[in-house]
Amino acid sequence: MADVVCLGEALIDFVALESGVGVGEASGFLKAPGGAPANVAVGAAKLGIKSAFLGKVGDDPFGHFLADTFAEAGADTGGMVFSHEHRTGLAFVSLKEDGARDFCFFRNPSADMTYSPSELDRERIWNAKIFHFGSITLINEPAAATTRTAVQVAQDAGLLISYDPNLRESLWPDLITAQKTILSMAPSADIIKVSEEELVFLMSDTNTANSLISVETISSLSEAFMEKYPQVTLLVVTRGSDGCFWRTQSGILGFLAGMVAEAVDTTGAGDGFVAALLSGLIVNQKTTREELKKLTWEQYEHLFRTANVVGSFTTRRKGAILALPTLSELNKLGYSLEFGI
Repeated sequence: MADVVCLGEALIDFVALESGVGVGEASGFLKAPGGAPANVAVGAAKLGIKSAFLGKVGDDPFGHFLADTFAEAGADTGGMVFSHEHRTGLAFVSLKEDGARDFCFFRNPSADMTYSPSELDRERIWNAKIFHFGSITLINEPAAATTRTAVQVAQDAGLLISYDPNLRESLWPDLITAQKTILSMAPSADIIKVSEEELVFLMSDTNTANSLISVETISSLSEAFMEKYPQVTLLVVTRGSDGCFWRTQSGILGFLAGMVAEAVDTTGAGDGFVAALLSGLIVNQKTTREELKKLTWEQYEHLFRTANVVGSFTTRRKGAILALPTLSELNKLGYSLEFGI
């Protein structure tokens, strides 16, 4: 059975062949497997961790391409469900001149939106050590009910729970609903990873999400977040090329500068970061809330330094899963998942 189980959407990212344009201006696209939780499952598998992906795709060429790609990377796909009625979701992605990503989704509805509680593989969750989920499957029913059910199963089984509030504004009916729904799952998580923009969005007026974000702002908002959600043990804030910031409920906090890299495509960099973080916890046998609370600043620093490397590596090629590094590639760069190495 898998040690890390990830639940959520799996889709095809069509990545623009050139940078500096919007989706509608792109001359062509590269087909790439994607979906944030799926990226984490594959990222962990490529780092040598037993992982599984739970989700629903269409019984179509794209859906089977996704399942085959995940399995070839080493992730367990036995819990995936194939819909005969709905197609696999598609997302067209480009990197605009200002560095922001431009998304255009095709899901009306897509198969992942119809993932029902009766289709959930509870046994795979029950036998894992870490459960990871995202917020995209919270947008529509019945996928939202399935996500909440899976989190409850993970809690009942005593798993360490990781949550990625992955904000895609265009998929929500409005930003107030997005903020409220995403935050509703925060008390269920031990680990939460957000981007700096997502932290501002979740903790401020929803109209300020694009404001200039300083380290001081991140520190202040992260402190307010941990006060509001005392159940959360670890909050990690990724800052793109500027690295990451973290804060624990016990008061440990830190900042690490990013890796210098010439980014080709930033899609999936945060997922690679999460995959490395969860993989490090598995390798070092720190998979309970109590064990997480006992980590020292030095151990957190090692985890996040390695996660920064994996996230940076993921930006060097187009497509998320296609760019995620293997354990061998990580080791060749001089990094290890193990503490003290």
